[in-house]
Amino acid sequence: MYKNLELFINGDWCNASDGATKPVTCPASEEVIGSIAVAADDDINRALSAAKDGFEVWRKTGTWDRAAKIRKVADLVRQRQGEIARLMSLETGKPLAESMGETGAAADQFEWYSEETKRIYGQIIEARTSDSRMAVIYQPVGVVAAFSAWNFPALLPARKIAAALGAGCSIIIKPAGETPASCAALIQACHDAGIPPGVVNMLTGNSGHIAERLIRSPIVRKVSVTGSVPVGKQILSLAAQGVKKVSMELGGHGPVIVFDDFDAEKAAEICAPTKFRNCGQVCISPTRFYVHENSYERFASRFAEIASSLKIGRGLDEGVQIGPMANKRGLETIQRMTQDAVDRGAELLAGGKPPAGFNKGYFIEPTVLGRVPDDALVMTEEPFGPIAPITTFTEYDDVIARANSLPFGLAGYVFSNNLTTATCAYEDLELGMVGVNEMLLATAEAPFGGVKESGMGREGGSVGIHDYLDPKYVKMKLAG
Repeated sequence: MYKNLELFINGDWCNASDGATKPVTCPASEEVIGSIAVAADDDINRALSAAKDGFEVWRKTGTWDRAAKIRKVADLVRQRQGEIARLMSLETGKPLAESMGETGAAADQFEWYSEETKRIYGQIIEARTSDSRMAVIYQPVGVVAAFSAWNFPALLPARKIAAALGAGCSIIIKPAGETPASCAALIQACHDAGIPPGVVNMLTGNSGHIAERLIRSPIVRKVSVTGSVPVGKQILSLAAQGVKKVSMELGGHGPVIVFDDFDAEKAAEICAPTKFRNCGQVCISPTRFYVHENSYERFASRFAEIASSLKIGRGLDEGVQIGPMANKRGLETIQRMTQDAVDRGAELLAGGKPPAGFNKGYFIEPTVLGRVPDDALVMTEEPFGPIAPITTFTEYDDVIARANSLPFGLAGYVFSNNLTTATCAYEDLELGMVGVNEMLLATAEAPFGGVKESGMGREGGSVGIHDYLDPKYVKMKLAG
C-alpha cells in the first residue's frame, strides 16, 4: 500500500537527481515502510524555476477557472478519502477514524478557498478632488515556500496549498519526512484536477538545507511554516534577510480554565477525549488544566477514568482510540516530564508507562497528573503528547495571570456558564483562539493562528487568503 515517494517538479514525479533516498518508518511497528527522495541542489533549483514559470501562468488564469480547478481538488480528495486515510494511519499511527476526519478537513480547505478565489475584493477610496480616482487592488504575492509538520500531514499542507492557489500564487511545499504520503496524495489530486505544471511542486529530503535554499532564493516571495517555536525563529531570521512575507503557526501550551459554575464532570468529558486526540500531538491541544478548587476532585477523577478507558493500538486496528507517538524523542520527552512532575510532588492519577503487550512502537498510556506545581516542566514547556497536568485555582485574576505567564499564545479554553465570567476570560487571555465550553476550534471557515511566540498571520477563514496577497494602492488623475 505504501510506496517509495518521489519529488514532484513541474508537473512530473521524479527521483532525486543523484538518486538519494531516506527511509520512512511506521511509528506503531518501528519498521521501514517506504522511502522519500532526498532533493539535491539541482532539484531545488528546478523546483524554483518551475514555480517561477508556473506563477506567471497561474496568476493570469481567469478567477472562475482557478476556482473550478481548486474545487475539483476538493472533490478528488473526498473521492480518495479512504485510500488517503489508510496511508495516513500507516505513517502516523493515528486511528483510522481520525485520519478519515483529517482527510475530509483537508478537502474542506480546497473547497473553501475555491470560493474565496472569487471574493478577493479591492477598495475604492473617495478622492479629495473630482479629477482624481483612488483604489486598492490585491495581487498574488508570488512564489510561496511552505513547510508543514508531521502531526497533521494532510490538513497542514492543504491550508497552505489551497490558500496559495486561491490567491493566484505558485507553491513549493516541503512536507515532513516522517509523513510524506498524505501530502503527496494532495499533490496528485492537484495534478489530476488540472492545476498547470509548475504551480504546485513538492520537495522532500533534508529540511534545513531545503529551507535555506528556498528562502534565500530571490524567486521566493512568501514563506509559510507550521512547526516548533525554535524552527519558526530560524526561518523568520532567514526570511528577514530577503524581507519576505511570512506567516507561521508555531507551538502552543493551551490553558484550560474550568470555573466552579460549570459542571466539573461534564467539563472532564469534553476535555479528556480532546486532550488525547492524535495522541496529544496537536498544536491547539489543551495542555494546562486550571480547575477551581471546589471542582478539582470531581474533574480530576472523571478525567483519569476516561483516560484509563481509552483503547490503545495500531491506527488501522478496529476500535483503536489512541495510537503511538510519532517518534522516540517525543515518547522520551513525555516520560521525562511525567517523572519531573512526580518528583516535584504531583500525583500520578492515570497512565505514565508503556502499555502492556506492546513490545514495539512508540506507545505510552494516556497520562494524567494531579495538583501539578506551576514550575514543573510539563507546565512550562509544550508537552506534545498524551499527558494532562491538572492544577487548581481560587481567584480569577490569579488564574488569568498564570494562564498568560508563558511566551505561547496559540489556543486556550474556558468553561463557565456565567456570561460575564466567560466573556471577561476570553477577552483577557493572550491567545489567538479561545473556545468557550467548546474545544473543536479548527474549521476551514475560521482563522487559525496565534500571538506572542506562537506565530503570526492566519490560515483559514476569509482573512487567510490575505497572507498570500499584496495590496496595491493606485491613484489616477483624469486627463483634461
